[in-house]
Amino acid sequence: MDEFDRKILLCLQENAAESLEAIAARVGLSASPCWRRIQKLEAQGVIQRRVALLDPDRMRVGVTVFVSVRTNRHNADWAERFCAAVVTIPEVVEFYRMSGETDYLLRIVVPDIAAYDRVYKRLIHSVELYDVSSAFAMERIKYTTALPVTYAE
Repeated sequence: MDEFDRKILLCLQENAAESLEAIAARVGLSASPCWRRIQKLEAQGVIQRRVALLDPDRMRVGVTVFVSVRTNRHNADWAERFCAAVVTIPEVVEFYRMSGETDYLLRIVVPDIAAYDRVYKRLIHSVELYDVSSAFAMERIKYTTALPVTYAE
């Protein structure tokens, strides 16, 4: 991966709907080589997909809740059942298995506390949980889907 590829990736992360000609001009290439590079990045799996980012307030999911889950059951069957249950909940937009005291961390978006309570009830009915702790975001200070490109080889 060279500087042209990195610049292309920065452009696409900023606005994947930008025209090929505009991206090519921004990175200093003509359209054909720029398009070949984009196709190569897609074929390599560097570009996984192109999506539209929606405004959470306009979608009425402006409340963000970070949920820490701890379990006392560390076996494959429990983990598979828990993960299978969580991935079916559309309000869960991020889901991580963690190191340290928290076993799983979820980012949930909902319109209000009552909606979060319904999601919480789905979680606790899915499998036995040792501890569930919720923290409501008061203010979003930084949010991006763009990854740094400087480390890519």
